[in-house]
Amino acid sequence: MSLHLPRPVKAALLAFWDLFTSASPLLFAGAGLIWLAYWWLDPMPPKHLTLVTGPEQSAYAEMGEQYAKLLRQQGITVDLVKTEGSADNLRKLQAGEADAGFVQGGSASVPQDEDAEELLTLGNLFVEPIWLFYRSSAATAISETGHLNSLNQLATLRLNAGTAGSGVPPLMDTLMDMHRMDPKKARLSHLEQTPATIQLLQGKLDAVVFASAPQAPMVQMLLQTPGIRLMDFPQNEAYARRLPFITPVTLPRGVVDLARNVPSQDVHLIATTTSMLVREGLHPGLRQLLAQAAMQTHGQSGWFNRAREFPNASHSEFALAPEAERTLKNGIPTLQRYIPFTLANLVERMWLALGIIIAVLLPLGKIAPPLYAYRVRSRVFRWYGQLRDIESRFAATPGSAADLLNELAEIESKVEKVILPLSYADELYALRNHIGLVRQRLTTA
Repeated sequence: MSLHLPRPVKAALLAFWDLFTSASPLLFAGAGLIWLAYWWLDPMPPKHLTLVTGPEQSAYAEMGEQYAKLLRQQGITVDLVKTEGSADNLRKLQAGEADAGFVQGGSASVPQDEDAEELLTLGNLFVEPIWLFYRSSAATAISETGHLNSLNQLATLRLNAGTAGSGVPPLMDTLMDMHRMDPKKARLSHLEQTPATIQLLQGKLDAVVFASAPQAPMVQMLLQTPGIRLMDFPQNEAYARRLPFITPVTLPRGVVDLARNVPSQDVHLIATTTSMLVREGLHPGLRQLLAQAAMQTHGQSGWFNRAREFPNASHSEFALAPEAERTLKNGIPTLQRYIPFTLANLVERMWLALGIIIAVLLPLGKIAPPLYAYRVRSRVFRWYGQLRDIESRFAATPGSAADLLNELAEIESKVEKVILPLSYADELYALRNHIGLVRQRLTTA
């Protein structure tokens, strides 16, 4: 059953179809170029990210939770993987088992496999002091003052030298070697932080070493535990001159507890700088989000830094990711302050490609008007072929005029139904006039 539509509706639909078909080469070319740019740029980041942190109750684990919360606000699910520490994080990143992770300074010197993942840094996040806590009762037998200030004094003590898989054991080996100490002759263990702390409090260990941010629960507790002291490193400047990944820091007097004056004097410490490392193949959008989360998490002042001192890119052991460089320089992009990240990221990554596509399509756009004119005028011109055919047959057989008049009348009735835009109406009226001229010739013969 045919659908009978009012003539104005038919005219509007036909005009739209003419415009669409005339512009279709431009539309298809534009769609193809946009798809190619989308495929090449890959502007939409994955919705899932794997972040390796550290042991339970460590500062890395706490910070991982903060990162997961910030990225969750942007629709990204973060899978937090607890590890043994910095060295374990680096191994997992190089093996491609994680997308991002916290890694201590000095890790670039660790040998890498030929097929290891290439890594980038999002910047230095914070300094991670070496906390060497010892029992004051154990130090009394070694020092008249009951205070330890040299690694050589630890030779006879039961020392837990960091968790296996963290960055502390190799660092302690390096420090002990600098003091001409043989780690094989020392009374070392490598328990996890919680068991080591328990044994220290029970008197089964004399000293423990952590490399952690100040906000780590174990560090906070031991700093305020009676009978437990923090070792001073008066040679911290010398360590920094000998080891490029070491930074000398000072724990200010009273910073832990001003009311109780803890610590009672400035404590010299050595620290490594912890960075956020990511796989080079991680989507740029996720690298940008992690860099922004780093600014929000580590931009405040702390015990060892002033506000906005971190994150930074100074003395980086790994190449700085371009997204991190832009974030450190410009902060959060303007678009992301007003529209969701997914949409802002799409616009930011596609706008240059869209500009190039428009520049390519502008010359192609010049073919659309001639195509439109040809399509509209062809609905008139095709009847001229039939008129010429009628005239040719009449010249060959003049006695067929009656049949040719009937055929001409049928053509005229069809031409009356032809719909053209008003701008081309003159050509339709010219056709009808020419039909009249052919009829006049047939009737006067």
